[in-house]
Amino acid sequence: MKVAIIGASGKAGRLIMKEALKRGHEIMAVVRDRSKVKENVVILEKDVFELTSNDLEPFDVVVSAYGAAFGEEDKYVQVGKALVEALAGTTARFIVVGGAGSLYVDEQKTTQLMETAEFPEFALATAKGQNENLDVLQNTTNVTWTFISPAAFFDPDGKKTGAYEKGGDILIVNSTGESYISYEDYAIAVVDEIEQEKHVNERFAVVGEKA
Repeated sequence: MKVAIIGASGKAGRLIMKEALKRGHEIMAVVRDRSKVKENVVILEKDVFELTSNDLEPFDVVVSAYGAAFGEEDKYVQVGKALVEALAGTTARFIVVGGAGSLYVDEQKTTQLMETAEFPEFALATAKGQNENLDVLQNTTNVTWTFISPAAFFDPDGKKTGAYEKGGDILIVNSTGESYISYEDYAIAVVDEIEQEKHVNERFAVVGEKA
């Protein structure tokens, strides 16, 4: 498949790119600084807000691994809206690297993780931005999308196990009762969704084991 990865030089984006390359997909890395991409891929050096339908139309899937800087968390919504606009009228599927804060912690779906006392304050703005981004997608009718929420502990330094479990809108835990997944295993889940297209116009969550 032809896959464009926005934010391919970031932690999550780079691992998603590597996993997709390993499986033989044709990748274009969309980044603001091409010097940060060391892999042998096509690179589009362009700001995310400048992307057009012409840039994205050739691709089967567009993955947004965009990460907002501290203090700019409102850009999650702005970027989401800009990409929906750029993807409208194309056949490309849109997969978003989401957050865990919008997941519910009860079966009745009355309380989100970010509303609990245990949720760290430093992550609240990101969680709210990602939640609003999800709202935008859920009210979008002209783009085929998928929003993938990692576990509460999204570990950039965790090891790859090669396995994960999936859930829906409710926070799930692993065999030791932890909401945990490594970036490595999350990347596998993203590329699996690229290939299998099992969650059309919906959000799903993933959890993994500690290696």
